[in-house]
Amino acid sequence: MSAASPHKKKHGASAPEAAGSAFVEIHRRGLMLVLSSPSGAGKTSISRALLARDPLLQMSVSATTRPKRPGEVPGVDYHFVSPDEFNLMVNRGEFLEYAKVFGNYYGTPRGPVEAALSGGRDVLFDIDWQGTQQLEASAPKDLVTVFILPPSTRELERRLHSRAQDSHEEVAKRMAKAADELSHWPEYHYVLVNHELEKTIPQVEAILQAERLRRERQLGLHEFVKALREGQ
Repeated sequence: MSAASPHKKKHGASAPEAAGSAFVEIHRRGLMLVLSSPSGAGKTSISRALLARDPLLQMSVSATTRPKRPGEVPGVDYHFVSPDEFNLMVNRGEFLEYAKVFGNYYGTPRGPVEAALSGGRDVLFDIDWQGTQQLEASAPKDLVTVFILPPSTRELERRLHSRAQDSHEEVAKRMAKAADELSHWPEYHYVLVNHELEKTIPQVEAILQAERLRRERQLGLHEFVKALREGQ
């Protein structure tokens, strides 16, 4: 949050007193930063690095119907819910977006995201193109979208196998799905090829810093400039 106080110095009034009478505050509404990519292209590693390096950025914690994996912490990695619970949340309008991925449902709870944005914090989303389209429809002014491409399909497959997380059948399924996911790259504001994480992470950080400074995100800027023009 930043503040500014343009003022005109008057006889008999000190600078601080004059400034106090024309105080104009500029603050920023948070933004939603979306990272999308095929599985294995690096968005999860990029997300972790951004969160570790940026105190103004927080992760959107999705609700999901998929089983918890070893090492995952409920409420930190995901909110794990049953299919019936998920359907209830959909019917109550509690999701900003939701989608079915590999047979499981994922959705973004609305309340925590809106609270963060109103407080000037940015929210990071690790979601696919379906979820991104829904966010684009519901909150386009708050949205910044980045699509991460792998250097090649061969490298993508190598990364999937190296994770030792999925069976050969699951890797084949993810590679088949990647072809469809890659077709949606033109729908994103920014597109990066992740050759090396050490280079891609600073590129995403640069996007985030620039988007934070966009004129339309500076709430109170109009009033501040008006005060300047009036000589306050």
